[in-house]
Amino acid sequence: MVKLILIFRETKPDANFLIGWSTRFVPQAERMPGLRRVTVSHVEGGPAGPSDVRLIHELYFDDRAALTAAMAAPEGIAAGEALVALLGTEPGAIEMLFADHKEGDVHGA
Repeated sequence: MVKLILIFRETKPDANFLIGWSTRFVPQAERMPGLRRVTVSHVEGGPAGPSDVRLIHELYFDDRAALTAAMAAPEGIAAGEALVALLGTEPGAIEMLFADHKEGDVHGA
């Protein structure tokens, strides 16, 4: 599998961020063709304390071709437009990564 990882950073305090993310971006992103799985992590900090990362949203696809097609589809374009509407041009507000994803059970069950 391949995933698109969206790392949302706290560049300025915004109490409405989660509302905008869940009502504008999520509905568009979850309509992307070929989407197989979604994970969302609300970051609480790390061993060194607080983090500027507030949210990690991962969208899983069968392969890179499926991810590329999904991003170019009308639903993917709408999701991108929703991100721009939500975040504007705030530098560092989001980082987008593509990752080859492997998963297995640690205990072999």
